[in-house]
Amino acid sequence: MIPQKTENYEMHRRGDACYLTFPRLDRYPELRHLFTTRRGGFSEGPCATWNLGFGLGNDPDTPENRARNIGVLAECMGIRPEDLVFTWQTHTTNIRNVTEEDRGCGATRERTYQDVDGLVTDRRGVALVTLHADCNPIYFYDPRRHVIGLAHSGWRGTLDGIGSRMADRMRFDYGCNPGDLICGIGPSLCRDCFEVDADVAGLFAERYGDFPEFSRYDGGRNKYYIDLWELIRRQLTSAGVRRENVACMELCTKENTDVFFSHRGQGGKRGLMAACMMLTPPEQEEV
Repeated sequence: MIPQKTENYEMHRRGDACYLTFPRLDRYPELRHLFTTRRGGFSEGPCATWNLGFGLGNDPDTPENRARNIGVLAECMGIRPEDLVFTWQTHTTNIRNVTEEDRGCGATRERTYQDVDGLVTDRRGVALVTLHADCNPIYFYDPRRHVIGLAHSGWRGTLDGIGSRMADRMRFDYGCNPGDLICGIGPSLCRDCFEVDADVAGLFAERYGDFPEFSRYDGGRNKYYIDLWELIRRQLTSAGVRRENVACMELCTKENTDVFFSHRGQGGKRGLMAACMMLTPPEQEEV
């Protein structure tokens, strides 16, 4: 079991549900965010218990369980399921500008879009959701412009720089100054658990000249280990985000399968967790 609180994250409970927040983002009363664990829902088997996946492929759950689990997520956020907006993740760098017309997509109705791994909005009361089981969740908040973003950054998305693309989207479409952004990296594979073969390592080495600085090679196993947390930090700072404004929970999903779903740690049979973020309506702000 992970500690309940560190300088990088804090664990919270609502009923049986356990979720995490960033202390840095908790400072803002107009902002609500969390990262779910696998504890507190209604699913069974490898998806036990708080699975927010769609019951397809690697998360063999039922629509009924997912609907109840979405209800738990909404309760933890203090909203209705109809206020949630989910990605349609296919490991792209596509980002959708979310409005009120997207409410409920992926939660209470079919999504009206495909191939979206990032969501961004300046609308209050609309909660963005990305799904994870080893891939990096990246949170973005501009406290000056009041704009939020969430990105699903697996190894392909990280290779292609979805984090820096989100910072650019917030700058071009919403007038954000990247130097004002507060960012967070949630639970995902750590530098010792993101193990790849030479072909994948070669893609990173070709793209990033400083590849040796955030990777290591194990000659005995003929495997490479890549620090995606550090690479994401470098991508964000290259986009203008201040390094001191990039928080990382430093929690590995594979090393903590009692708390998190992990594709690698569970041999592909697992559920999905959610990163969620919302600008709170003024009348609901906590003081």
